[in-house]
Amino acid sequence: MKHILLSLFAIVTTISVHAEDGHQLWLRYQPVNKAKVLCDSKSATIQIAKQELETYYNGAQIALKLDATMPDDDGYRFDGSTLSARREAGLLYGTYALLRGDMNMESHPAYDLRLLNHWDNLDGSIERGYAGESIFWKIENAQLSTFNAQLIEEYARANASIGINGTVLNNVNASPKMLTTPYLKEVKKIADILRPYHIKVYLSINFATPMALGDTKTADPLDKSVAKWWQKKAKEIYKLIPDFGGFLVKANSEGQPGPGDYKRTHADGANMLADALKPYKGIVMWRCFVYGANHKGEDRVKQAVSEFKPLDGQFRDNVILQTKNGPLDFQPREPYSPIFDQIKQTPNMVELQITQEYLGQSRHLVYLAPMWQEFFSQVNPKQLRGIAGVANIGLDKNWCGHHFSQANWYAFGRLAWNPMLPSDKIAREWLQQTFTRDPQFVNTMAQVMAESREACVDYMMPLGLHHIFKFDHHYGPEPDGFIKSYPLEWCPVYYHKADKQGVGFERSSKGTDAVSQYRKELARTYDNILTCPENLLLWFHHVPWTYKMKDGSTLWESLQFHYNRGVITVETHHNIWHNKMRHYIDEQRWREVDDRLHHQVENAREWRDTCLKYFGQFANE
Repeated sequence: MKHILLSLFAIVTTISVHAEDGHQLWLRYQPVNKAKVLCDSKSATIQIAKQELETYYNGAQIALKLDATMPDDDGYRFDGSTLSARREAGLLYGTYALLRGDMNMESHPAYDLRLLNHWDNLDGSIERGYAGESIFWKIENAQLSTFNAQLIEEYARANASIGINGTVLNNVNASPKMLTTPYLKEVKKIADILRPYHIKVYLSINFATPMALGDTKTADPLDKSVAKWWQKKAKEIYKLIPDFGGFLVKANSEGQPGPGDYKRTHADGANMLADALKPYKGIVMWRCFVYGANHKGEDRVKQAVSEFKPLDGQFRDNVILQTKNGPLDFQPREPYSPIFDQIKQTPNMVELQITQEYLGQSRHLVYLAPMWQEFFSQVNPKQLRGIAGVANIGLDKNWCGHHFSQANWYAFGRLAWNPMLPSDKIAREWLQQTFTRDPQFVNTMAQVMAESREACVDYMMPLGLHHIFKFDHHYGPEPDGFIKSYPLEWCPVYYHKADKQGVGFERSSKGTDAVSQYRKELARTYDNILTCPENLLLWFHHVPWTYKMKDGSTLWESLQFHYNRGVITVETHHNIWHNKMRHYIDEQRWREVDDRLHHQVENAREWRDTCLKYFGQFANE
């Protein structure tokens, strides 16, 4: 009997070793329990750093030192025996750098604001979320349900390990209930858990909250009763959460209320909120994702600049304009938003999307760091005040739905700290920490990750095509999409304008002149069909099907080549994983990734076949 039990134990142990759910993310440190950590200071943050090092650090002894002579930021320095930082947060970030293998270094963050934006709704659902329900919010039996405190602490640790220092807890399409006292008390509990990890909480707010709650008759930002309501609410929030970060605002966009409802400007609305937060050093992050009613007939990608450029310099100093990386909406490829060229006197921060709304969601392996680096190669990182990422986190056991989608959370944090980090370096760090350090696995899968975003562009929308997704859920192709009752700028046919003459949106000086919103030298490049980068050709030009590309092929031949290349690339990626990677990692994660890659191949073929059939009816006329 004893031998049977031992055998059963051995089987169970083997199964547990080879069946992983991915919940540990990249934090798979093995306990060493040999380091002696010396530190004169004490705090909850330093205690976390100390405990992490005592448990996982491979050295014999290390000192933690607060050094007032260092730059006043979250940076750190390690000289082989002492980890130094100006702030406690720096000691924490330095600790995680050591544990991931960075030695003999000094590092400082590019931005003070390194935030996740959660599009989580108070009922537990997540807008554009593909990894289950919210880790923060849930309604049960019509009552607000308490979150899992241990899960929130694991979330905090994961973010701190990559330098993220802020989180917006709710959807930009915000419910007025968010600012009611019962919800604010829940926010306080979350903030208390996050604080030792130096993560501030922020909230998205509905601009019409005081009126929606029945406390005022209007939400006009120039109405004194409205301003007074916000001042009182700010006082309540900061009494509960003294280090509260501030508000994120989506106003007068896609049906959300805003100052425009009262013929007031975005500056009027943002400044009223900024004044309420100013005594507590809070900030307002005012989103520039605005299009629609005020711009009838204007090219959608021009509308943000039209709206905000006249207001540049009119915002309070604690207002930051938060703008998506591209002028449209998180497409697989688009040029950077010209807001970053046009807004000179108001601080800017960029909003990236980690959750892959338009890049296959959690069903496709698409590594986003190359896309974000493309943005930083065009927009000088130094002109930005901060960086925000729309989070891809949910209640799925592996956090992100797809095991490889975890890499995008990780890469966002690393690039928010240092936007000049090579995407390949980040991919290798993540692979080594998440799966195995075996060089054959790491080299092979780093190459797969490096190719994945370009493959996605190829099999979805190559050569500058954009926004030809199925309506509403944005998964799968619908190039013929048109619904009469919808705004035209929601319809795919608005963006590709395919006809027997050609395909593409004429944004040159001969068309909508969107090129003129870019800095002069780039405007000239985009305006000329001969100098426009071919990977953005159909974004800026309506191009004849017979147009000769630089390689001698016609446009139609080039489109066919790209669609086919994209499919072949993901077929190759699936074959690599299926046939060569199994023995490197646990069975559960291998199988779950294999299933996703199999589906990705099928979806890529659907994209190719649907789009080539649709465009072919014009090209072959």
